[in-house]
Amino acid sequence: MNGPRRILLTLEYDGTRFSGWQRQINGRSVQEEVETALGKATRRPVQVTGASRTDAGVHALGQRAHFDTAAGIPDDKWPFVLNTLLPPDVRATRAQRVDPGLHARFSATGKEYQYRILNRRQPGALLRHFAAFVPLPLDEGKMREALGSLPGRHDFKAFQAAGGSAKTTVRTLYAARLEHRGEEWVLTVSGDAFLYNMVRIIAGTLIQVGLCKLPADAFLRAFESGDRLALGPTAPARGLTLVRVDYEGLT
Repeated sequence: MNGPRRILLTLEYDGTRFSGWQRQINGRSVQEEVETALGKATRRPVQVTGASRTDAGVHALGQRAHFDTAAGIPDDKWPFVLNTLLPPDVRATRAQRVDPGLHARFSATGKEYQYRILNRRQPGALLRHFAAFVPLPLDEGKMREALGSLPGRHDFKAFQAAGGSAKTTVRTLYAARLEHRGEEWVLTVSGDAFLYNMVRIIAGTLIQVGLCKLPADAFLRAFESGDRLALGPTAPARGLTLVRVDYEGLT
């Protein structure tokens, strides 16, 4: 046995059949699957702390989670071990030893999310779990105009769903960009932190702007009023993917 050390995992998962990241009494969670696999690998209980408590149906390419262990498995070999024990809709893609003071959630300096929209007359089969479906044309100009007001430091009070527990609603968005890929629209948003359902509310509002059901200055009006009703509905969870979580000095 080696001395205790902290390992930071990078995880990828298809959130379709999960009730979210966080362990729950009734419902399958990503956290539980990872902890179960670690328990089998180390033959003792292991607690895992995730960077983001993704909701049911939300996916991840770059979720991060830390755990402490004294097991003799080399730091970089954890993905090989875990992937023999995890179900096929969860995979560890990287592991690295970090300072014991690093916390997967509270030490994060930024996150990036993507939201995918399938925009065509008929729904898709392959993307049904990974993109929101919008059958009507979207106005690209109005959507891009709306997104222009998001980057910067703002009070995002209107951009959180009921049940959020954040102590402050002030956040900094580094970037908000929209790409048109054939029949798909891909919204990418990065920032220092995000409120509960914030990205899905941004996506839902952007769709309403594109459908000309909300004005292009909807985000600006919401900043001024702080009123959730100034924005559109929360977009479906299936379109959202956590792409990356950043930490100072780590890649």
